[in-house]
Amino acid sequence: MTDTLRTGLFAGLVVALIVGTGVLDNWNLALIIVNYGLISAIMALGVNLQWGLAGLFNVGVMGFVALGGLAAVLISMPPVPEAWAAGGGQVLGALAIGAAVIAGLIAVYKRTAGRVRVIAMVVLGIVGFFLFRSVFDAGVQAIEAVNPASTGFLGGLNFGGDSGRDWPIMAVIAWPVGGMLAAGAAWIIGKTALGLRSDYLAIATLGIAEIIIAILKNENWMSRGVMNVIGLPRPVPYETDLQADPDFVATVTDLGLDPTLASTLWVKLLYSGLFAAFLIVLLILAQRALHSPWGRMMRAIRDNEVAARAMGKNVTARHLQVFIIGSAICGLAGAMMTTLDGQLTPAAYQPLRFTFLVWVMVIVGGSGNNFGSVLGGMLIWWLWVAVGEYGPDLMIWATAWMSDDSAFKANLVNSAPQMRFLVMGTVLLLILRFSPRGILPEK
Repeated sequence: MTDTLRTGLFAGLVVALIVGTGVLDNWNLALIIVNYGLISAIMALGVNLQWGLAGLFNVGVMGFVALGGLAAVLISMPPVPEAWAAGGGQVLGALAIGAAVIAGLIAVYKRTAGRVRVIAMVVLGIVGFFLFRSVFDAGVQAIEAVNPASTGFLGGLNFGGDSGRDWPIMAVIAWPVGGMLAAGAAWIIGKTALGLRSDYLAIATLGIAEIIIAILKNENWMSRGVMNVIGLPRPVPYETDLQADPDFVATVTDLGLDPTLASTLWVKLLYSGLFAAFLIVLLILAQRALHSPWGRMMRAIRDNEVAARAMGKNVTARHLQVFIIGSAICGLAGAMMTTLDGQLTPAAYQPLRFTFLVWVMVIVGGSGNNFGSVLGGMLIWWLWVAVGEYGPDLMIWATAWMSDDSAFKANLVNSAPQMRFLVMGTVLLLILRFSPRGILPEK
């Protein structure tokens, strides 16, 4: 079987599953699967660049996705003027002090040596820390005291109005900004962790991802912490606005559709178009990179670092480069997901969904194959949703022979949505046993 035919069959299977969901169940669910599947495919593409192209074992995907979600808040939400007046200047001043202290420590380290270096860095660090905290803590307390039930944070940069609807483009601008924020974090992480062996790198990235989530949960002044930010502006019309539009209502009524259902489907289709456009651009760029001299160099480094170093290649720099690129793509996907959800919920960033599931997508689709990772993302997300959606019905059918009063039957039915974990593990084992290179192996 040729690679083109295999790819076509794989894509046809994914399309058939989604279309079948729409025809046999409902199109609303099918479009939900499409939207989250496209975002998952983008995440899988980022991980595939890191692992499939460079062999970097990054299990901190959750942290970079969360940073993308944070960017969606910082860019697309309207500012809170009262919070800025209460303590915004103090927080910015404290951050400037912190940056100045770090720059001073770097300068001292470079220009001094021996005991003088140690004493100067300790003194500067202690003085800088207490100065930073004295200014920062006062500003944070003032910000979080401003109507904490609904705000209590600084807001974002969308000056288009209280609802943000005047500047819907800010929601789209937040997506690449999320990628840049994740790229900046990846540079800091990479400079310190990429020298580690693959297993230690995995532990380090997972730990750093948990640190990022902990910061999001506790720094209320930045994104309301566990109180969550809701009502994020969106780049597509609101369903209520469409339902109030006479032209839209007349058009869908002529087509024999219910305006409420039609507005929901139309909004999801618009999201699908935006996500698909970003995915197509990223896939084209990834394919060009894969078949470029840079891509061949990265695969050479992945296969034999010693030989690559002997040929004069800067392995650490190239690893840092691809680590930043892959993390930026994950951050972009995280910003998209937060915009689609309409809220930032730090507690929802679980390693199982944002790390393990993405890795399953890459492995099942085909590590090192960009098309395989994208289609694997769509397939696994469909399977994840389908098992959770139809698992209870399947369990009711399977236990129909049991008594309705059986506690065991009730427990099986109630636990049916958790079958998705068993299914994911089974699929992963089957792929590793019968097609260890994935459905679409690397060419």
